[in-house]
Amino acid sequence: MSRVLIVAEHAAGKLSSATARCVRCAGQLPQADITIAVFSADGAAAAEAARLEGVNKVLRIDAPVHTHALAATIAPQLAEIARGGYSHVFGPSTTFGKDLMPRVAALLDVPQLSDIMAVESEHRFRRPVYAGNAIITVEVDEPLIVATVRTASFQAVGAGAAAAPIETVTPSVALPTHTRFIEVSAPSGDRPDLQAAARVISGGRALGSAENFQLLYKLADKLGAAVGASRAAVDSGYAPNDLQVGQTGKIIAPDLYIAIGISGAIQHLTGIKDARTIVAINKDGDAPIFEIADIGLVGDLFKILPELEALL
Repeated sequence: MSRVLIVAEHAAGKLSSATARCVRCAGQLPQADITIAVFSADGAAAAEAARLEGVNKVLRIDAPVHTHALAATIAPQLAEIARGGYSHVFGPSTTFGKDLMPRVAALLDVPQLSDIMAVESEHRFRRPVYAGNAIITVEVDEPLIVATVRTASFQAVGAGAAAAPIETVTPSVALPTHTRFIEVSAPSGDRPDLQAAARVISGGRALGSAENFQLLYKLADKLGAAVGASRAAVDSGYAPNDLQVGQTGKIIAPDLYIAIGISGAIQHLTGIKDARTIVAINKDGDAPIFEIADIGLVGDLFKILPELEALL
């Protein structure tokens, strides 16, 4: 049996879909017994985690220090829980997971496996290398495997028929005091989170300015979509860096991805390979983005976008 411990990612009392994707990955292990650890101030996301299909138990770790998720304080507690007979400890390959899981691996004195995209057996996994251009099989010869899950490679599980039991635990471990929360700087608005959105509209350097980039926001509002950007657009100052999609940005897997004025550099394509349907709008008919696009439209984006918005 594989006893899997998954750390939940949540915000404002709502569970991230990244957690449900980790559950899908864990469920592919032989005879998986899945536990989710929810670190929060009030346990608001614990009930939602307990309803995920395939989850056997939820551990609720409530403390005022978890009002804001800090890897420095969560890591020693997660490591302490993991020592309780678990064979695998999974976290999402998101900003949260990439900050947390290496600390957990170090505390447990084991190597970390990054970006699991497929499970072959209890100790064998596949992960991408070379910007996703090659896939390698990794065998981990450790009694306890600490890993991040490439969430773009797994569909989120749904809600199960019955909620799993919730157990309140208090790890007896000293918490570090060298890290403290100051503030969160993030764009506000009602648009979906970029990494969890079913629809994403991204813009590139061809938009020409931050003012023109606002055209994407209008279209996104019509479609209920999140907004992304290429690295070129971010480097040019058209969009904030938290919107960057690609190898050095966010890896996403929406149902619909619309690339507007993006030529399709290999680093950007790495971030969108798992999208279900890719639509490209570009005036250059030879742009690399058209090689992977399901639907391509060659033309001037400044003429096409207003027409598209009017039709919607």
